[in-house]
Amino acid sequence: MGNIDVIIPVYRPTKKLFTLLDRLGEQTVEIQKIILINTEQSYFDLLVEGTKFWQKYKNVVVKHISKKEFDHGYTRRRAVKESESPYFVMMTDDAIPEDEMMLERLIMPLQKKEAAVSYARQLPNEDCGIIERYTRSFNYPEESRMKSKEDLKELGIKTFFASNVCAAYDRAVYDGLGGFVKKTIFNEDMIFARSVIDAGYKIAYVADAKVIHSHNYSGLQQLRRNFDLGVSHAQFPQVFEGIKTESEGIRLVKQTCRHLISIKKPWLIIKLFWHSFCKYLGYFLGKRYRKIPAKVVRFLSMNKEYWK
Repeated sequence: MGNIDVIIPVYRPTKKLFTLLDRLGEQTVEIQKIILINTEQSYFDLLVEGTKFWQKYKNVVVKHISKKEFDHGYTRRRAVKESESPYFVMMTDDAIPEDEMMLERLIMPLQKKEAAVSYARQLPNEDCGIIERYTRSFNYPEESRMKSKEDLKELGIKTFFASNVCAAYDRAVYDGLGGFVKKTIFNEDMIFARSVIDAGYKIAYVADAKVIHSHNYSGLQQLRRNFDLGVSHAQFPQVFEGIKTESEGIRLVKQTCRHLISIKKPWLIIKLFWHSFCKYLGYFLGKRYRKIPAKVVRFLSMNKEYWK
């Protein structure tokens, strides 16, 4: 028996889910259970109809919820209760392990008791745009790093950055700190990670544990995503206030400009500025969502069910 469970929220799954499950089956560490928390059973049934899903993926457990029930914090919190392993890994259904060593490398800092949470490096998909590709390398560099409370002054918000696209958790520490927050529009991973840092534990960024994951968001999608980001920052001031946030965004824009010039694609700076403006506007409005009419809030939000 393995001592790791993998938890994956699923919504409107595509055949990419099969690729993810196949890659997880090839890992060098045994997975006890893969727990899929699926939103709306009809979408899942449509995908697996006519396949040998249940015969092939014998360690997969599927729990169905309605769209109304979904919440970034509560859904994952509920899923963790299905696990009895000392370590569990949170993933998204569009993140694909780059090789068979991903999980082994990811949980190593936890097994060695060096960290309470570890998260993987995200590599861009083949169709990833140039700007987003560079953003991935900015947020997920080639060098691993251990982060602790002492890094708050230097790293600011990046101290407790740990993405549930692919992150591993020590179950004992998770339970001891109360787990994921019960209700949040976004950022359940960073909200919990802040409690990890504040409690004196460390977070490991494991650069050689790699997953392939990226998005090609439009300007409007960037605005909506960052609106929800701003909402989460406004709702959890004890987590985010007094921490450097905007300065990281400015540094990313400056470095991306230099990169676009260095690869002789300066015209993409226009797109960079547009997307950066959309991100900032979304975040600015999200932090002030309480002053905005409810209909406008729903229009601006990426997670519209949250507001019902």
